[in-house]
Amino acid sequence: MLDGFTRIVRLGEGLSTTGKLSVAAMERTMEALRLCRNKLREHEPTRMRLIATEACRSASNGAEFIARVERELGLVLEIVDRQTEASLAVTGCADLIEEESSGALMFDIGGGSSELAWLDFRGGRPRRQGRMSSSIRSWQSLPVGVVSIAEKFGGVNVTPETFEDMVAFVAGQLRQFRGREKLRQMIAEHPVHLIGTSGTVTTLAGLHLGLERYERQKVDGLWMTRADVDATMTALLGMSFDRRVAHPCIGKDRADLVLPGCAIFEAIRREWPTERVRVADRGLREGILISLIDADRADRANSRRSR
Repeated sequence: MLDGFTRIVRLGEGLSTTGKLSVAAMERTMEALRLCRNKLREHEPTRMRLIATEACRSASNGAEFIARVERELGLVLEIVDRQTEASLAVTGCADLIEEESSGALMFDIGGGSSELAWLDFRGGRPRRQGRMSSSIRSWQSLPVGVVSIAEKFGGVNVTPETFEDMVAFVAGQLRQFRGREKLRQMIAEHPVHLIGTSGTVTTLAGLHLGLERYERQKVDGLWMTRADVDATMTALLGMSFDRRVAHPCIGKDRADLVLPGCAIFEAIRREWPTERVRVADRGLREGILISLIDADRADRANSRRSR
């Protein structure tokens, strides 16, 4: 890994009420993309794929914003569909799925949507990480994310009652998941675990470990039991907003989003209760990288065969 960059820009802020990307959100995103553009110029990658997700999919001015990014920064962004987003997240997290498991339920809690993918290995497991998405038996994109839930219910002063309202709202969305009952049956009869990739899950992991500052190498790949998650969520619900802001694993950027994210996670846990969840500090980015690496391997193999 030569370089890495992450910034929370809340591109979908206000989208659930206006249907449009706001001027302030677009400006924050342009500033972050300008830094990304500079890094790309510095490293000169031979191949790249640049994607946009739910905010640009849903906003009436999403395509207009993508055109502006190309015009002003020279970056050509691709608005991917929900299935592609779910597949990339699975590819990015594939090597964290336990070898002995018959399957896994992977979830990616985003700002404007959340993706779930049920992986079923009972008919065989792909040998290559880049092919893991072929084992997706069912997937769903929920039209709820941390930003949209925070805007609907509030994320600053969250009471236990408000939290339960959030969970119930998300649970209603989960009822549309194809194979919902079959997945529950599989969990009861076979070794299956959850795998979560999002700031919500990594924040919970940091709190569980008692980290004085967030450390990716300690969080990525961490196993948390059901009791671990219960205790950490209870502690988080007991924190005031100011304490969340001051906590080094949360901070001001996530302080109003972490409990809405926990509500999405909690709804998933209640619908499909497993004994363990694996924490992934990886996702779409890594999925794109692995897909590009696989494509390069295929190109080289085809070239050798031609020669």
